[in-house]
Amino acid sequence: MKKIIFLICLCLGILACQQTAQQATAIKPSAANKTARFTGTIGKEAMVVTAHPEASKVGIQILKKGGNAIDAAIAVQFALAVVYPRAGNIGGGGFMVVRLANGKTNTLDFREKAPLAAHKDLYLDDKGDVIPRLSIDGHLSVGVPGTVDGMVKAHQKYGKLNWADVLQPAIDLADNGYALTMGDAEYLNRYQGDFKKMNSTNTYFQREQEWAHGLPLIQTDLAETLKRIRDNKRKGFYQGKTAELLLAEMAVGKGIITQQDLDKYEAVWRAPIIGNYKDDYRIISMGPPSSGGVALLQMSEMTEQYPLSEWGFHDPKTAHTMIEAERLAYADRATHLGDKDFFPVPIDGLLDEQYLSERATLINPEKATRSTEIKAGNPNKKESTETTHFSIVDSEGNAVAVTTTLNGNYGSKVFVTGAGFLLNNEMDDFSAKPGVPNMFGLIGNEANAIAPEKRMLSSMTPTIIEKNGKLFMVLGSPGGATIITSVFQCFLNVVEFDMSMQEAVNASRFHHQWLPDTVFIEENTFSPQTISTLQKMGHHFQTRGSLIERRTIGKVDAVLVWEDGTLEGAADIRGEDTAFGY
Repeated sequence: MKKIIFLICLCLGILACQQTAQQATAIKPSAANKTARFTGTIGKEAMVVTAHPEASKVGIQILKKGGNAIDAAIAVQFALAVVYPRAGNIGGGGFMVVRLANGKTNTLDFREKAPLAAHKDLYLDDKGDVIPRLSIDGHLSVGVPGTVDGMVKAHQKYGKLNWADVLQPAIDLADNGYALTMGDAEYLNRYQGDFKKMNSTNTYFQREQEWAHGLPLIQTDLAETLKRIRDNKRKGFYQGKTAELLLAEMAVGKGIITQQDLDKYEAVWRAPIIGNYKDDYRIISMGPPSSGGVALLQMSEMTEQYPLSEWGFHDPKTAHTMIEAERLAYADRATHLGDKDFFPVPIDGLLDEQYLSERATLINPEKATRSTEIKAGNPNKKESTETTHFSIVDSEGNAVAVTTTLNGNYGSKVFVTGAGFLLNNEMDDFSAKPGVPNMFGLIGNEANAIAPEKRMLSSMTPTIIEKNGKLFMVLGSPGGATIITSVFQCFLNVVEFDMSMQEAVNASRFHHQWLPDTVFIEENTFSPQTISTLQKMGHHFQTRGSLIERRTIGKVDAVLVWEDGTLEGAADIRGEDTAFGY
């Protein structure tokens, strides 16, 4: 009965939010009148927004203890490994975007790498065809994890609290247990068959009876692993007992990660991808091996010349223009983007104003362009489903956006026996074969071919936005291929359609990724009249499902800074995401 009531409330919430979003275009987003609108969690000093209430509590706890946004981000990352195992992790990787209170920016790439024994044809049979699911399920799908090294490097560079203090909340959650939310139980029950199929021994997540809301989950082996990381930092994961257990797991399932792979892994600080939207907004995002920042800036540049706010939210002309921009950006993504340490990604060329103006001329205002007629452009080469995102702003004005993943729900479904954590299936994010789609339907080519120690291309788009030189927005999303378009639309919902941050996050979304030539939409995204108009223009639609079915587009967690400095935390209603502020 509780589950039915909860789901009914969620559906009513979505309907109310959609109505509010439609009305929001007539409201100017000043601090004075935002309080009368549908807003998210309000804080005067700091804000933490994550995919799980326990992780959000940990983030706020660290901030109140005197830690900064980076300390809180590290603590949240480890807490999510305990309470949100379908995406939170120490066996995966991700990206971090940092903007300090003084305006300095940086990005951290802790994306997984292909093992040394990996090669271009790893997932092909003798005929050169892709072997179904070999890059998705089991030990051979695992990339070398990057999360622990990434968090150590983030703390070394920016941390304020002691490392042990930042790790302790996650250890306590694993040792003492926590009560499962309804979503936690639902997902654990859904994947019981996969856990049994992919593991030779029992895992914490397997249970003869169904998991239920409120049941405790205690993870003693994971607690011990976290204690080793607390006491020995990087060595506590990549060497010693944890490494031994990970390699023993590889041997059981004929995986190819070795001690040499673990020893050689290094997270990397990289220059952020930065661009402008109109005159007021400066977008700071993640560069390759993430495609997110480049594609986000491309779509923003191609649409800024159009009167979107005049046309209105989800007007057929607005939707058509945004869909066509998404189509063009994803076509470039398929050909030009990959790990720039291995492939000469033409970042400056892809973001060149003249190049994007020329690409924008391909947008026909009267009809949809067939994706078969759209190819990647030729930029000047001027230089060599489950993820989770969290956004944090501290009382000093430091901001952090982190997107982290195991790739699919629970990654490879492989549980490291004795160490208590799951391993990723990120190898599927490579192009197993040029032109063959991955699990998210994304097409890749030689730029994203498998190679030893190469980082696989990602869609993760942790992003921080300034307005007139001041911190304005922190956001990101899970959702595989839909991450970039989710971030793009939430940003425009605020700056073009005058929504509050919560309205922007709640508003229904659409997605086009070049191939397949389909516009994916959430239920009730467009009115029947708008659908009819867009279909007559040549667009083809496929509904992704309802909130109850959990088949939505993206799951954005964001923070908006109002004109008076008030923080609005927006936790996506598509999940059990939670914002806490003070």
